[in-house]
Amino acid sequence: MFYSKKLLKQKDIRHCFFNRKGGKSKGIYRSLNCGKGSLDKKNHINANLIIASKNLSKTSNKLILLNQIHSNKYFFIKDHKSKKNKLIGDALITNKRKIILGVLTADCVPILIFDKKLKMISAIHAGWKGAFKGIISAVIKYFMKNGSESKNLIAAIGPCISQKNYEVQKDFKSKFLKQSENNKIFFKNIRNKTYFSLNKYVNFQLKSFGVKKIDILNKDTYNPKNNFFSARRSKHKKENDYGRNISLIMIN
Repeated sequence: MFYSKKLLKQKDIRHCFFNRKGGKSKGIYRSLNCGKGSLDKKNHINANLIIASKNLSKTSNKLILLNQIHSNKYFFIKDHKSKKNKLIGDALITNKRKIILGVLTADCVPILIFDKKLKMISAIHAGWKGAFKGIISAVIKYFMKNGSESKNLIAAIGPCISQKNYEVQKDFKSKFLKQSENNKIFFKNIRNKTYFSLNKYVNFQLKSFGVKKIDILNKDTYNPKNNFFSARRSKHKKENDYGRNISLIMIN
């Protein structure tokens, strides 16, 4: 389990970035696989979701998750009954107490945001596609539309794949440079190979909205020593599937 030092100082919320430790799953999913989209046994996944949720709250039935699609779509959660709906998108927002917002990742960036004045939170799943399409700006704009000021926002950029392990193709880089020439700072060329920094790209987007209180948890999900699930590492090992890490936030 990993925490943002900046978010830990906020007594109104609880949060956590989980790796793969402490769950019930076996084999390639060992052990805290929280991904319902994986081929893991459903009873193991459900047990793992309860384990993770109970780190934040005594009642695990208040957890809200998404069917994530690498989009810029978000949902405002009015009450815990929202979990009955099929939420298809990549970010959750609420100002209600005792509702746990969660996102799943396996190299992508989990982002947790708290407005300490409005008492509003968000959990964002930001892969390169979602970040590129504007999921971060969509959430921040929603906060600001509802009275948020950037000086009151605290953001934590969770564990994700590091630049040194994120090799990309030339067309990938071209896409980003078409969006903005300034994006070239997120790429590095080493021995005719191109590498992309996803968390720096996410950090830049947050800063562009004036968010200054940002924590970056520099834990590489690809590195097996850190004990995270990693889609890219699983692919390189020729495994047929992979588990998902969960990141949670809740207003007390």
